[in-house]
Amino acid sequence: MNPMMLKKLWLCGFCLSLLAASCTNTDSSSRAVNQDGRTGISGEVTTPSENSENELYNQIEQISNTAQGRVGVTATVLETGETVTLNGDQQFPMQSVYKFPIGMAVLAQVDQGKLDLEQRVQVQPDDFISDFQHSPIRDANPQGVELSVAELLKYMVSESDGTACDVLLRLVGGPEVVTEYLRDLGINDIVVADTEKELGQDSALQYRNYATPDAAVALLHALHEGQGLSDSSQALLLQLMTETPTGLQRIKGLLPEGTVVAHKTGSSGTVDGITAATNDVGLVTLPDGRHLAVAAFVSDSRADDATREEVIAKVTRAAWDEWSQ
Repeated sequence: MNPMMLKKLWLCGFCLSLLAASCTNTDSSSRAVNQDGRTGISGEVTTPSENSENELYNQIEQISNTAQGRVGVTATVLETGETVTLNGDQQFPMQSVYKFPIGMAVLAQVDQGKLDLEQRVQVQPDDFISDFQHSPIRDANPQGVELSVAELLKYMVSESDGTACDVLLRLVGGPEVVTEYLRDLGINDIVVADTEKELGQDSALQYRNYATPDAAVALLHALHEGQGLSDSSQALLLQLMTETPTGLQRIKGLLPEGTVVAHKTGSSGTVDGITAATNDVGLVTLPDGRHLAVAAFVSDSRADDATREEVIAKVTRAAWDEWSQ
C-alpha cells in the first residue's frame, strides 16, 4: 500500500475515534448531576435523599394549609447544611422574635465595653409600654424600678418583656443600630424598625419589623457559631433562650421530653378574626448532638391559637423525624 493511501486510512481512523469520543462525552455530560440535584436527561430523576427532602417539603406544605394564612418555614441541620424551606424568602412580621437580634446587639456592645452587664439602669413609668402589652416589669413596679443590664436582658429574652426591650433598645442607640449590627453579620433580611411602645400605638407598624425564615435561620447559625459575640455572651444568650417559659406548644410542643431548645417566640393580637403573627425561632439539639435551626412564622391567619401553634409544632416534629434518624 502506498504512503498516500496509508495516510488517508490513518485520517479516517482518527476522525472515527473523535466521533466516538464526542458521543461518549455527550452522553456523560447529559447525565451529570445539576446543582439542583437532578439529572439533565429523561427528566427529573432524583436521588433517595432528594426524594426524602421532597417528602418533607410536601408534609410541611400540607401542615401549613391548616393555618388558614401565610406560613414561612426554614429548617436546617447546621452541621450538614441539609435544609427544607417553605416561603423562606418572604417577609413576616417578627413581633417579639425581634428581641433575639436585639439581645445579640446588646451583648455585642457588652463585649465591646460600651455596656456592662452589672450597670444599673433606672426604669421610669414613662418607659412602660401600653397596659395591653406584656410587661412583668411594669406590672410588678408601677412606680418604676432600677435594674441591671443583665436583669433587663433576662426580662426581655426569657420573659419577653416589652418595657425591658425598649429600655435596652435605647441603651444600644435605637432600632437602626440593631439593624446595622445585623448587616455587619451579613444578614440583610431582618429589619428592626420600631420600639415596642410604637408597635402598641399602631399595629400596622409590626410589618416594618420583619424577618424572612431564611434570615432568621442565618441569625441562629451566627449565634451557634458565636459570630459577633464572645463565648460568655453566646453562652448567656443561649441560656436565656433555653430557660424561657414562653411558647411551650410551638417548637417544643411535639418534641421528646428533655429535648434542649433555645428559642424566641413572637405573638400579635387578633383583629377581626385575623392574627398577624404567631412565631417561633430556635436551635434544637438533635439526639446525636447536631443542631437543627428552625424558623416558623404563621401570619395573617384565621385559625385559632391552638391550631396556629400546632402548625409550628408539627413542622418542627417533621424536621426532627427526618434528621434525627
